Order: sequence, then C-alpha cells, then structure tokens
Amino acid sequence: MKLATLRNGTRDGALVVVRRDGTRYAPATEIAPTLQRALDEWDAVEPALRAVADRLEHDQIESRPLDVAQLRAPLPRAYEWVDGSAYINHIVLVRKARGAQPPATLETDPLVYQGGSSDFLGPTDDIPLADVAWGCDFESEVCVILGDTPQGTTMEEAARHVRLLMLANDVTLRNLVPDELAKGFGFFGSKPATAFSPFAITPDELGDAWKDGRVHLRLRTWLDGRLVGDPEAGPEMHFSFYDLIAHVTKTRAFGAGTILGSGTVSNADPARGISCLAERRMREILDTGAPSTPFLTYGNRVEIEMSDASGRSLFGRIAQTVVPFEKRSDTRRTKV
Repeated sequence: MKLATLRNGTRDGALVVVRRDGTRYAPATEIAPTLQRALDEWDAVEPALRAVADRLEHDQIESRPLDVAQLRAPLPRAYEWVDGSAYINHIVLVRKARGAQPPATLETDPLVYQGGSSDFLGPTDDIPLADVAWGCDFESEVCVILGDTPQGTTMEEAARHVRLLMLANDVTLRNLVPDELAKGFGFFGSKPATAFSPFAITPDELGDAWKDGRVHLRLRTWLDGRLVGDPEAGPEMHFSFYDLIAHVTKTRAFGAGTILGSGTVSNADPARGISCLAERRMREILDTGAPSTPFLTYGNRVEIEMSDASGRSLFGRIAQTVVPFEKRSDTRRTKV
C-alpha cells in the first residue's frame, strides 16, 4: 500500500492512497483525515485503506491524476524524528573529514540524534540556504515510520511496530557541525529541515527486498542531473532498523508517527558513488591531500529515488533545488 499527503491549506494535509505506479490517487479522508490519524488508529483503519488501494489498482474507484508537486511530506510534521547512522563506512569517512576519531563502540552501539520535526520539507520543496559558507550537503537515507512502540522493545519484537517506509534528504550544514559538536551537546543548527519522499509504503510493497529490518535495493542520487551514487542499502547497513528500534526504546517509548532514519546510505566500494558530498570530499583528501568538490550552492538540484527489481519507483522521487533563504510566510501548505 502506498500513501501520500495532499496539500489542502492545513498543517497536516489530506491523506490519499496512491496507485502502485504513482500516477493516480484516491482520497482517504473519510477513513482517516491525515496520515497521523491513520497511524494513531492503524489497527482499525489499515483494512479500509487497503481496500481502497485494491480498488484503486483495479480501477474500481474514482481516482484523480497525481501531480507530485501537490504533495507535502507524507508526515508534514511528526512527534519525533530520530536519525541513526547505521552505515559504518559513512561514519568513518565523515569523522576523518573533520579530524575526529570514530567512537570505540562503533560496531556495537548505534549513533542517533534527534532532529527538528515540526515542519518538514515536501519532496519538491526548495532547500532554503541562508549562507553558502555553511557547507550545505545532501544525505540520502531510508526511513521507517513507527506505530506505538513501547519501552524495552527487542529486536525480535521490532518488526511489528514498523508501519511504513520512505526516503529522506537529511540536509546537513557541514561547516557548522564541528563547532556544535565541540560543545559536547550534539547537532542542532547544523541540521535544517529534512525532506521526505512523495510516498510512504507498507513493508509488503518491498517483497523480498525487505529482509531482517533492511531494504535490499539500491538508493540512487543525482546532482544536477548526473548520477552520483547508487549504493546498496541492505548489505552494509551494520545496524538494522530492528537494531535501531531496540536501541532507542531502551529507556523510553515512542508514539505512533515517530520517524526513524537509517543515516546516510554508504558502501565501501567507491564505484557505488556517494549519498552525500562529505564522503566524496574525504576520498579526495585521501587521494590528493585536499577536497576539490564544493558543497551545494544556489541552483544545484538534488534528486533521490529507489526502484524495485523491475525498475518501478517505490517511493517516488525527491527533487529539490537549493535557493537563497528568504524570510516569508510558509507557502508549503498552499492547496494546489
């Protein structure tokens, strides 16, 4: 099942069910007005949503053509956005880039941080950047959306709490990171608004590619129309989503609608490219002694997508352009 949130002039948009090919949708507001409401009442509303999805797939229900520009993030805001760093190759490279050593518990204790979640970017929203000197970078990730997840959830219990999956562009301002981390209090200003894919899908949509809490498909990233990365998201994900769920619930519970990210998808093989510019810059430092790739600037366009084995886009495409920040009222809620 594929779900999305249509702009309608409200903070949380309107829930819609999307056909598997991503071309048409059917309203679902009579079942649940928003995705958050659906997650709050998942056991009660999931069968009705799946019935709409089935009828939509067989042209047995009235549908409308889908324009991705009409969509907000599947969850335009969330109670919690918790991002992990499950790919060890990424951790090692970006730590080298800022002259820091990986933690001693690199392979045994997941890294996580809590990002801002009150206002996410939609899949085609611009990336507003106030100062190019801040070192704007994209980070291509896979995420899960949780149902109510109690404290003390084990790896073996974690699967039952995964409701949906989606993609993210977890934008990072790299040149603000060192000073923030030097304070010993974690990321904050260096992590602006995150963008998410057009669609959130149920795990069964992935078929055999969803295994052991990992997505075993390639995550592709384009910069200004050129493919810069297509790493495998599954094999080198050292900590699975089930590991991450067990880790974050050690001391507290998480409510329905919590988003949990994988961290930047990364492979050790340089031929698989990058999911962030920081990795390329570090490899350039190792090869030549200095980075030659600049961070993002105004006009750069980042696109992120994942397809199944047949080439069908699963989550739709994140497609964003970096623009100068302008202080203005929010236009992302506007009904198209």
